[in-house]
Formats: sequence, structure tokens, C-alpha cells
Amino acid sequence: MSRIESDHSRFRQIVRGRIKRNLKKYMSQGELIGRKGKDKVSIPIPRIDIPRFRFGQKQTGGVSQGDGEPGDSLGGDPQEGEGTGKAGNTGGEHTLDVDVDLKELASIMGEELELPRIQPKGQETLETIKERYTGVRPVGPESLRHFKRTYKQALKRMISTGSYDPSNPIVVPRREDKRYRAWTEVRQKHTNAVIIYMMDVSGSMGDEQKEIVRIESFWLDTWLRSQYEGLESRYIIHDATAREVDQNTFFHTRESGGTMISSAYKLCLNLIEESYPASDWNIYPFHFSDGDNWSVEDTTECMRLLSQGIIPASNLFCYGQVESPYGSGQFIKDLREHFASEPRVTLSEIKNRDAIFGSIKEFLGKGK
Repeated sequence: MSRIESDHSRFRQIVRGRIKRNLKKYMSQGELIGRKGKDKVSIPIPRIDIPRFRFGQKQTGGVSQGDGEPGDSLGGDPQEGEGTGKAGNTGGEHTLDVDVDLKELASIMGEELELPRIQPKGQETLETIKERYTGVRPVGPESLRHFKRTYKQALKRMISTGSYDPSNPIVVPRREDKRYRAWTEVRQKHTNAVIIYMMDVSGSMGDEQKEIVRIESFWLDTWLRSQYEGLESRYIIHDATAREVDQNTFFHTRESGGTMISSAYKLCLNLIEESYPASDWNIYPFHFSDGDNWSVEDTTECMRLLSQGIIPASNLFCYGQVESPYGSGQFIKDLREHFASEPRVTLSEIKNRDAIFGSIKEFLGKGK
């Protein structure tokens, strides 16, 4: 390994260590979500400076050189400066933005939270066929012609036959000179999974509660994408009624109506039955609410939909109750009463942003 490669590897290890030590802080902030790219995320870490000497101006006097008497001050101008505010005794905080691959971030997350790798259910041999270019051949469509290899073949032919003129270096390929890209079909085995996010957007769910859901969803998504090659995400919002929306609408919708949780569960079950057969898919419904529901009758309907439809089809059903000054918090108590012994149900109370770290560990710690 070259010196540059060794230094780069050591730098990455330092960065990895810094991220692990500050992971809980990153998980409580929404800053990373705005820095996310397709495959990477930009993470701000304290700047890492390499120690080095700094030399001053020549012949400026000072200790051990120039004029001076014992007891003379070593400071500069004794007069006060013109700045406002009080002097401090600590340095400013300098940060460095480092691009980290999302898979590496998931690996750090798994180590720090001690998350087990997920054991997929259903068929683990779903296949997709991809074309991979592996070489060249003398026949093929013109759209796949390899111009560089064609030119080299024509040049070799003209040189070997003595028809190449260095003073007039024109190379004209013939039919036998042409070369084309060749491909082979590669079968890739992978497991498909879907996350179905559901969120209460009624009047009792404020901006802070929705921001907590947004942050937690980012980390859940990051981990599950590291476990599955094919992962889809669907989004359902509900108050008294439910509807499927895109990601942006999911996190930025404001409603003021009442709450009927069963409307979201019915729509979730319809999605599963129509698009994600349980025999072929690993299914992860995540529901976030402040715990309010319209009536006892609707809560009873929710328990029926869960026990008879959603839970049997899912790897894991997760309910996160985000604390709100307007929510009663009753729904998580009802779920505990009905599904206390169900291993495929995980419940978590999220009081504030600092609780996101523990909530994610509760959701993903079973390895399902």
C-alpha cells in the first residue's frame, strides 16, 4: 500500500471513529437529511488539523534574539483593542464536511446500536437479469461498435500489409476490422422488501412531532436499505381518512381534522394484498402517532386489522408514539394489551429527539 493510500485509510478510520462517538447527536438532528445524496451523505465533523510549525517574520526581535532587557514584556501593544464584547479563553469550533457512503453509515449505525443482521423471510431466490459488457466480438449492431478497438484493428492490418503511409496517416476500417461490445446476461439473486410508513397528521401532531418522524424514518430507511438489494417505500397519511402520498407530501402535510387510525390500517392492508404478496416480500409497516384515536370502536377495528391481516403478512410491525401536549397517549396502551406476547410487534415511546436513538434500537434490535 502506498503512503497516500495508507494516510487515506487512516483518515477514514479517524472519521469513522468520530461519527461513532457522535452518532446519538447526529440521530437527534435533521441536518443530515438535507445533506443526503443518492448514495452518500455529507456529515459535519470537527476539523482534523495536522500539527505543524509556523515560522514568524525574520529579524523581528524577541526571545533569544535582538535587543531586550531582563523583565521586559513579551507582549505586543499594551493598549486595549477596539473590539466589542468580552475576551474568551476557548477556540472556535471548526468543522469539516466529509462524504460518507450510506452503506458505511449503516455499518457504523449497526455497530454502535448493536443491531443484528436481518434474517429475511419468504423467497430468498428472486432473480433479476442484467446485461453486463464483458468483451468484444467481430459481429454486432452498429450502436455497439467499439470505435477504439476498430481503429486499432484497422491500423494493425494496414501496417502489416504495408498500406499505411505515415505522411498521410489515414486509417479506413474495413468490414473485417470492426469490433463490437459483447455482453453476457448476469442473474442476480436478491430479496425484495417494502417499508410502509404511516403517520397521523391530525391537528394534535405539530411540526416538532413530524420532524421527529422525518429524522427517525431517515435512519430506519438507511439501515433497511443496507440489508436488502431491492427496497421500496410507500407513504400513508391519515386523520379521519387516509390516503397514499409521495415522500415530500408525507413529511410536510398539515391537517386539522380528527383521527381514525383504522383508515390507515385498511389502506396499508390493501397495498399489501394488491402489490406485496407475503410469500415474496419482506414487509415493514411503521406507524407514527401521538396516541389519540377517535373512539373505542375504532381502536377495536384497528386491533382486528392488525391481528388478522397486517401482522401475519409482515416481518415486523412497528408503532412509534411521539409525545405531544395534545395527545392522550392511549393507543400504545391498547397495543400493549393486545400484542404483549407477539414477537412481530415492536412498540416505542418517543418523548423527544433525544429518544430517537433508543427508539431505533427498539425497532431494529430483533433482527426481523
